[in-house]
Amino acid sequence: MIGIVDYGMGNVASLRNALKYLGYVSIVTDDVHILREATHIILPGVGSFRAAMEEIDQRGLREPLVELATEKPFIGICLGMQLLFTQGTEGGVTRGLNLIPGTVEKLETELVLPHIGWNALQIVSGKKEYSLFHHQSVYFVHSFGAKTEAEYIVATAEYGTVIPAIVRNGNVLGMQLHPEKSGKVGLSLLETCLREGVRFESSSGY
Repeated sequence: MIGIVDYGMGNVASLRNALKYLGYVSIVTDDVHILREATHIILPGVGSFRAAMEEIDQRGLREPLVELATEKPFIGICLGMQLLFTQGTEGGVTRGLNLIPGTVEKLETELVLPHIGWNALQIVSGKKEYSLFHHQSVYFVHSFGAKTEAEYIVATAEYGTVIPAIVRNGNVLGMQLHPEKSGKVGLSLLETCLREGVRFESSSGY
């Protein structure tokens, strides 16, 4: 069972449908006891960094989520990816989950924000498990992006600036893109992330 973290921000219906299509059972919950029983944790989200972290803190989820990230594959999607970082600047500087070192800042681009649409992934050299997705187009909706060291970046995309599109620190993985809205490529990418998370967690952990 995959535990989808419920903190009141974002429609998770399409994500649940994608997981069901791939053959996974999922549950949307903020019950820590249920999340502890899950094989994977997915942190989705739509909205602002500050509002999301305030809701996570109000529900008493910050420390349990950090703990769960040491125990099992943990995937953040869109805003959920941004929350994995040390801090965000949307609505003021706000402390994130600090599972991946870095900050989340407004995109420095001359193009119109938010960034909405399809862009090709550029897989970082050496990330062989994701090589099939090199130059494949996926769907984005965001105005803020991560700033982090190269060692944590699996893939990038371009929108007048280079955007970390997939990031990873141990078995903690984030996708700025929406795999559940990216057609067959997105489904395949989501399945790869779920599978690789298990492989990585079982071999070396967080």
